[in-house]
Amino acid sequence: MFVSTLQSLIQILTDLFALVLVLRFYLQVAHAPFKHPLCQFVVAATNFLVLPTRKLVPSVRSYDTATLLLAWLVCLLARVLMVLLWWRPEIFALPQAWMVLSLWSVLAVFQLSLKLLLGAVIVQAVLSWVNPYNPLAPVLDSLTRPFLRPFRRAVVGGVDLAPMALSVIVWVILAAPVAWLEAVFLTQLNVMG
Repeated sequence: MFVSTLQSLIQILTDLFALVLVLRFYLQVAHAPFKHPLCQFVVAATNFLVLPTRKLVPSVRSYDTATLLLAWLVCLLARVLMVLLWWRPEIFALPQAWMVLSLWSVLAVFQLSLKLLLGAVIVQAVLSWVNPYNPLAPVLDSLTRPFLRPFRRAVVGGVDLAPMALSVIVWVILAAPVAWLEAVFLTQLNVMG
């Protein structure tokens, strides 16, 4: 009971911090309005790690690779801690265990990216109905616009169905291939441990 509680706590804390890092990366990619309080919170919450890492990891074609690398490292740390709680530490002597943990962490960053997109689409859709002039609307629009653009023709009776179409696609990706890959990584670790 204690181990599963500790594992859940580690998962929640690391996922939240990695999500803030992923959000920082995508806010920069989307050129979201920097003066917005959400953007300023994200920057302030992550600067203590991002700024020193940028000195070691340069940007690639204006993409903040340091932030993305940190998100991956946080996900890797979470998986290492989970392995320490559930399996024997000797598993870390195997190079293939590190490969599985590294790939699982890449999948975790991808999963957080999809969850961030799904959350942004849902909040944007709700706000468009209840408060279309909410100050969060420009930030959400900058995050979701490139993904919603291919579905913008899905209008029925004056209702834009693009958010629903994109949400279904993201949900299917999270439920099928991402969940399957997670199961594969866990199976590989079980075989090694």
